[in-house]
Amino acid sequence: MKTGLFSIGLDTYWPQFDGLLDNLTAYHEQIGARLKEMDTELVDAGMVDSPEKAQDAAKLFKTEDVDIIFLFISTYALSSTVLPVVQKAKVPIVMLNIQPVAQLDYAKFNAIGDRGIMTGKWLEHCQSCSLPELANVFNRCGIDYHIVSGYLQEDYVWDEINDWVKASEVAVLMRQNRVGILGHYYNGMLDVYSDLTQQSAVFGTHFEILEMCELYELRQAVNEDEIQSKITEFHHKFSVAQACDESELVRAAKTSVALDKLIEKHKLGSMAYYYEGSGEYGDIVTSIIAGNTLLTGNGVPIAGECEIKNVQAMKIMDLFGVGGSFSEFYLADYSDDVIYLGHDGPAHFAISEGEVGLVPLSVYHGKPGKGLSIQMTVKHGPVTVLSVVTNREGKVFLQACEGESVAGPILQIGNTNSRYKFPMGARNFMNEWSRGGPSHHCAVGLGHIASSLEKLSAILGIEFRQLR
Repeated sequence: MKTGLFSIGLDTYWPQFDGLLDNLTAYHEQIGARLKEMDTELVDAGMVDSPEKAQDAAKLFKTEDVDIIFLFISTYALSSTVLPVVQKAKVPIVMLNIQPVAQLDYAKFNAIGDRGIMTGKWLEHCQSCSLPELANVFNRCGIDYHIVSGYLQEDYVWDEINDWVKASEVAVLMRQNRVGILGHYYNGMLDVYSDLTQQSAVFGTHFEILEMCELYELRQAVNEDEIQSKITEFHHKFSVAQACDESELVRAAKTSVALDKLIEKHKLGSMAYYYEGSGEYGDIVTSIIAGNTLLTGNGVPIAGECEIKNVQAMKIMDLFGVGGSFSEFYLADYSDDVIYLGHDGPAHFAISEGEVGLVPLSVYHGKPGKGLSIQMTVKHGPVTVLSVVTNREGKVFLQACEGESVAGPILQIGNTNSRYKFPMGARNFMNEWSRGGPSHHCAVGLGHIASSLEKLSAILGIEFRQLR
């Protein structure tokens, strides 16, 4: 990802106030150094203090194809030095209204005595002066912008900037993501059906339609060494129940190896799947959970029931580094005021509380066949629930709520399931979450990242709905 940075000032000031430009440049360099620490390639246009330099900065950012631009308001500057840059770049712009200090030492300042020196010192702290002017011009020009206000040594400021960088990176990676679609929708789940064109329009995603026969052919070519290696991986990543029959482990391992090859062949970053078949195809779909769980925990989220919108949510969570386990609503506990969320099929094993169980199931509820399944609970502590939602106008938006994964009894049914507390309580959460109109699936990730998701929504130009 490439991040643009430029500062603005007024060239009239430099001959009037000795040292002002040098001090402002030093602050600019501090910001640039911190941005480089955020694992981004910095494109630095330096100090833009005239309309001519604005044209040069605009050309630089356009040529370098930056993904986001940070504008440091170093002192008062004319809006005419900014508008050409953002008009040409056409990428998200974050204005940094950042002072050198939280509070000026007024007594020390007034003791300087020389009003010329004092004016120069004040202009060094005059970041706020230009902010309303720039906002006014951006509003009138129809240019979206974002603001971070504070001071250089403040954690809040750097947390905000880091969130913007990370959200921009996620947007870039979503544009580069290739989503596989294997099989077909679960028949009758009207909420799950997705408009792939609209998903591509919002996220830039490429969708690769896959055939079961291709996975079958890859599976037929799997050799014994590959099977044994995969079974070893199962035992390393999962707590394999003694009740798991060896033939089921072999069956799941063979499918897992084929899945890995399918993902690699098509360079997929995520996949949604569902299939109901018999014979060899039925053998594949009833042995797919373990392999898909390994993929999900290793950065390639897999969603069952061909839930394309939700695999998008899972990928977003995974790119933010917080997991993103496939979930739906299991039941409400009104005595403990918690909601149970879980799902059969693949889970995000990297965010498990304790061991991830690989267990046998005599029946896959609502689906044909039987085989191995995953039993796990999401790590206790702060979590965020996310859904990618399509409204009645066909517009895509993100819906999220922050809560807690809490300890307590879970359902030992060979599925993922966890207990969650939400700030508005179980009853109100269910009502308000449902009113947003998501599908019955969602993605659960660790930590409270609603602020980051809101920034991602702003970068993508879509609505963000947060339950509080």
